[in-house]
Amino acid sequence: MTKARGERPPVPEALPVPVVDAHTHLDACGATTPEQVREVVDRAAAAGVDRVVTVADDLDSARWAAEAATWDDRVFAAVALHPTRTSAFGEAERAELERLAVLPRVVAIGETGLDYYWDYAPKAAQHEAFRWHVDLAKRVGKPLMIHDRDAHDDILAVLDSEGAPETVVFHCFSGDLAFARACVERGFVLSFSGTATFRNAHALREAALWTPEDHVLVETDAPFLTPHPYRGRPNEPYCVNYTLRDLATLREVDLGEFAAKITRTAERVFGLRDAAKS
Repeated sequence: MTKARGERPPVPEALPVPVVDAHTHLDACGATTPEQVREVVDRAAAAGVDRVVTVADDLDSARWAAEAATWDDRVFAAVALHPTRTSAFGEAERAELERLAVLPRVVAIGETGLDYYWDYAPKAAQHEAFRWHVDLAKRVGKPLMIHDRDAHDDILAVLDSEGAPETVVFHCFSGDLAFARACVERGFVLSFSGTATFRNAHALREAALWTPEDHVLVETDAPFLTPHPYRGRPNEPYCVNYTLRDLATLREVDLGEFAAKITRTAERVFGLRDAAKS
């Protein structure tokens, strides 16, 4: 049993329609070279996950993600400073993120937001950085990718007061039905990770059941949050296959049609067709 928990889940049968892993961390999965990145996205492709967005949480990973997105046509990037990293967020950090944000294969500003679970950064610093990232997303015309941990109300308050970018994605959505309604009413997109497959996540699964299809994305947040029935084992982008299948069953919809709609949403949200031409 201990050995199994340290192994990746099996690669499942390919989906009938390819989908996008809307949020992963390829470097944290151990894929740091072009060859390793190719191996990971090849495994994903075998499961019907044909593109991934690899997401930064600090400046080093932001630089790496932007470069990795040029190594393989199936990889895109998002750049930002994670809220837990915002204790030191000066002009140098802002200038570097602005430089990276305009690169053509950087398709989102993220992950940014608020995290009240950890105490690595003061709330005041997190709020200042979050507001700056909101402004950056609006200036470069790219979607804002939200990290929200135990901060639902304050996240919405900042977005309401600052004026949200045209496209906002709640990565690893963790709210209940009421919060899902509040987000969708504002036009936001909810990205569901393996946590939405956990059988004890009743409120989250209720939200995943209700959310309109054109407001749904799927993600792994790999190497974390491996979906049921492999919870606790190492995660990779191919595992978004399991999450999508579980959500289709929960919603009692055709798997292929559901996958096709989510793929269209991902392409629209991230502008993947245009970015792929760059």
